[in-house]
Amino acid sequence: MKKLTILALAAIVFAACGGHKNVESSEETDTLKTFEQRQIESSIKIHLDSLATELGNLKRPEFLTETDGKFQLTKKEKQVKPTYLLDASIADEAVTLAEKYRVLAALGIDRRIARLYEMPEDAYNKSISKLLADIDDPSFKNVKSGGDLFEASAVLYQAMEENGRINYYWQMAASSLVEEIYFVSQNQEKFLSTFTDETASNVSFRVNLLIDALNHLSQYDSEISPVASVMAPLEQLNATTVEELKEQMDSLKSEIEGARKALIK
Repeated sequence: MKKLTILALAAIVFAACGGHKNVESSEETDTLKTFEQRQIESSIKIHLDSLATELGNLKRPEFLTETDGKFQLTKKEKQVKPTYLLDASIADEAVTLAEKYRVLAALGIDRRIARLYEMPEDAYNKSISKLLADIDDPSFKNVKSGGDLFEASAVLYQAMEENGRINYYWQMAASSLVEEIYFVSQNQEKFLSTFTDETASNVSFRVNLLIDALNHLSQYDSEISPVASVMAPLEQLNATTVEELKEQMDSLKSEIEGARKALIK
């Protein structure tokens, strides 16, 4: 999975969280509804893992170099800084707990991008620290002690499940996925050059599976409803070739940007 560690499209960031736990049988759950919800959540995790595997097999883009197992951008790539990263101050606009989790995930991705481009990180660090304090989730203890949200992702899923915060894990995963899709939409030629027709088909198919599963989960988790709603237009990403994917991302630019804005407000 280190082939595309650069950003990995949220699936890689959030899917590599260890093995799956077996879904409890109906005898081990209080109600049929609880069992069905667990089934849906399990399917979301499986779809994330499948998307991560697919993206992890992509070849390394030309603007990314690897030295001693560490990745960095080429000097030429770092000369043109991205102008579309989120302003770290959006952390101050997050009101509900769900919003704070989603903004935390989005800012974590943008901080990683800023780091790759050797841009200042102080504002991101300050806002992320504030969000972590406001959320006060014991699942993030590794992050609070100086780690990185992405570096801690190997245990994040399990920790949030154990701490009863798994519903917010899906909020973060959705926000991260949209942020990454937005990032790719701004850099199509660079990123999609690593895709094959098969990859384009498989990735868009799995994104659709995730959106469908989140929509089903909204029947049990009301806070997921707005997330599923703003992501619904992305179901139009149903390409079978790289060219189709490019065309669809072009036609959906406003919807992608709209979903991004909706998830962080």
